[in-house]
Amino acid sequence: MAARKNLSPDMLAALHDGVAIPAHPLALDENRQFDEKHQRALTRYYIASGAGGIAVGVHSTQFEIRDEEVGLLEPVLRLAAEEVERADLRRPFFKIAGICGPTEQAVREAELAVKLGYDIGLLSMGGLTGYDEAQVLERTRAVAEFIPVFGFYLQPSVGGRIFSFDFWRQFADIPGVVAIKMAPFNRYQTIDVVRAVCCSERRDEIALYTGNDDSIVTDLLTNYRFQVNGQTVEKKIVGGLLGHWAVWTHKAVELLEAVKKIRDNRDIPAEWLTRNLEVTDANAAFFDPAHHFEGCIPGIHEVLRRQGLLQGRWCLNPSEELSLGQMEEIDRVYRDYPHLNDDEFVKANLSEWLAD
Repeated sequence: MAARKNLSPDMLAALHDGVAIPAHPLALDENRQFDEKHQRALTRYYIASGAGGIAVGVHSTQFEIRDEEVGLLEPVLRLAAEEVERADLRRPFFKIAGICGPTEQAVREAELAVKLGYDIGLLSMGGLTGYDEAQVLERTRAVAEFIPVFGFYLQPSVGGRIFSFDFWRQFADIPGVVAIKMAPFNRYQTIDVVRAVCCSERRDEIALYTGNDDSIVTDLLTNYRFQVNGQTVEKKIVGGLLGHWAVWTHKAVELLEAVKKIRDNRDIPAEWLTRNLEVTDANAAFFDPAHHFEGCIPGIHEVLRRQGLLQGRWCLNPSEELSLGQMEEIDRVYRDYPHLNDDEFVKANLSEWLAD
């Protein structure tokens, strides 16, 4: 077995400084067939927006791409990697592959990601029926033998599960874990992860990222402080890996850069509390928590359709559509928060992104 490829010093520095990483959607045509032209346009959009990476093969890309009759996991991963390489960037940019399933499947997907030139694996912990915490940790160690691991705390309402503080404490000690995305949508569970990392001797080797779409700005501005063995230890959530940032990405990058300029200040302007509310309200329209997130992928697609980055809202599963009233909610947040959208940026560059 080949040794795990480690991140370069420049990549590690970028990861710990904090970058915006959108979760990459899947472009389909009206026949629900893979739309390569618009898929490439999406990747080009994220690169041009200033994102620090893309996460591909994740929930926003639709887990059905792994189904045998669909067979899109490798083509989608390959296409995104090709576009990143074609961009010939002179800055760190993370190619992150979603990794799912039981240990054997997860290892296969890690090997595929390495073969296609991906830098990190975002390791989902959903759907592991019958795995206890010790087995989940062993699965993580197995994957980390092949590719640096981005841990992922997924909220139970969309297939995740609650893990103990002790689990995260042991998780942080695994060599090869370079980052953790926290998306439990729960303050208590988010604190568990941050405190567990602070208690690990590897605390400075692990970057923390928010996936809490209900509290993005607050997560990014909070300085977490704990007492560990009689010493004060502090840790920040430095960036985001978010489905929410798959839309209005140029503005999301601007938001993160603005947060970086003030996050070390003793006094944070109160206006940022309002900005957190605005971003969360917009997310509610896109992600559809009112209907248990059933419309989250079509919600993302609808925004991208309006901008011309997708032809339609189609999903691989024909039953996935906007929920009742969701279209009107998207209309409302467009109207109420015009400063959050990047429609003009997309309009100015769309023809270039759609070119062959």
